[in-house]
Amino acid sequence: MSGHAAPVPMISTAQGPLTGLAHVPGDKSISHRALILGALSVGETRITGLLEGEDVLDTGRAMRAFGAEVARDEDGTWHVHGVGVGGFAEPGGVIDCGNSGTGVRLIMGAMATSPITATFTGDASLNARPMARVTDPLAQFGACTYGRAGGRLPMTVVGAADPVPVRYTVPVPSAQVKSAVLLAGLNAPGETVVIEAAATRDHTERMLAGFGAEIAVRDVAEGREITLTGRPELRPQDIVVPRDPSSAAFPVCAALIVPGSDVLVPNIGLNPTRAGLFYTLQDMGADLTFENMREEGGEPVADLRAKYSPDMHGIEVPPERAASMIDEYPVLSVVAANATGATVMRGVAELRVKESDRIAAMATGLRAAGVEVEDGPDWWIVHGCGAGNVPGGAQAASHLDHRIAMSFLVMGLASERPMRVDDGAPIATSFPVFEPLMTGLGADIRRSGA
Repeated sequence: MSGHAAPVPMISTAQGPLTGLAHVPGDKSISHRALILGALSVGETRITGLLEGEDVLDTGRAMRAFGAEVARDEDGTWHVHGVGVGGFAEPGGVIDCGNSGTGVRLIMGAMATSPITATFTGDASLNARPMARVTDPLAQFGACTYGRAGGRLPMTVVGAADPVPVRYTVPVPSAQVKSAVLLAGLNAPGETVVIEAAATRDHTERMLAGFGAEIAVRDVAEGREITLTGRPELRPQDIVVPRDPSSAAFPVCAALIVPGSDVLVPNIGLNPTRAGLFYTLQDMGADLTFENMREEGGEPVADLRAKYSPDMHGIEVPPERAASMIDEYPVLSVVAANATGATVMRGVAELRVKESDRIAAMATGLRAAGVEVEDGPDWWIVHGCGAGNVPGGAQAASHLDHRIAMSFLVMGLASERPMRVDDGAPIATSFPVFEPLMTGLGADIRRSGA
């Protein structure tokens, strides 16, 4: 999405049950990585099920700018003709990553160990987000970065002419940082080692192995150690992208709080580093089941069935689960508002530096809608109103954050009065079919002129 797009006010209202099939888009994390690793392989990578949201499309355009051929067939199959590890060309213009923190950080890592220079920018939200968490380890490889105060975009990255491998301990759980370091390590000689105290989503490790990189993962005293041998020749792949569990969270959570609902969400990726929300919902008493469990493309997959669950209760979410559901806390807080008792969420400082400060954004909107919320630097507590007792009737600010916008629209489907969102345009970055998918299930979500 462009940071200059006109706002799209939206409103959601409670009405009948949600029923039917919810075919959510492909996994955003895997889609980004498929395009980038396809561009770094030698030959043609074919991708089916790619998420065609603005975030991923921006990554595809970036890969073209670095010299890869990226094309889409009419049937939705994507073809990436890669340039090989170390083969990126210097782009002729600025790389616009739109709203995508994942895209910009992974692309920076992928080019940081090649002797080229690239300048990155994004929309207002992305340009406000800190990049030092990635640029600091990239400097250890020999890359130089020049950005705005606070390490913010627009930023120019000068890749290392003679990169060296690094051993890096990720200071806070972040799949983006880990992945950026591993992608940089591809074009560094010797072994690059990343250590993370808490396991984060492991799509990069799985996909690197699939493309033929020599990568080893083991448990050590400090946590999880990932060792990558540099300068492999990556082999092109045929990739089937599973459907995104982070997108599935919205129809699933909506079904749990709207009376009479029964929704089936097929083909959802259940990678253990991504599925924390669903286990948390079950712990709260949700009627949520996994059907037809299987494995596709090295990733566990299942169909999720969610039914209205009026007797959900608040819990203390295990802090060690945070990394596996970090993007889902906003919509979890909506479910918590419809449960009884307090839902306690700790160890979530990462939410402060996402597309928006998600703790502040959700706490403000929930309070305006009549829900009691407490919050601190890395924790927050939602005191539930009970099923059907959320007052609603407020307008929430999305802060250019797709997940904030969708969370409050889900909330309006079960609140006593409608919920408004000041700008639903950011939803296109990750879930371009959100509106028709939800209205097809029976939701009253529409664009509003006010």
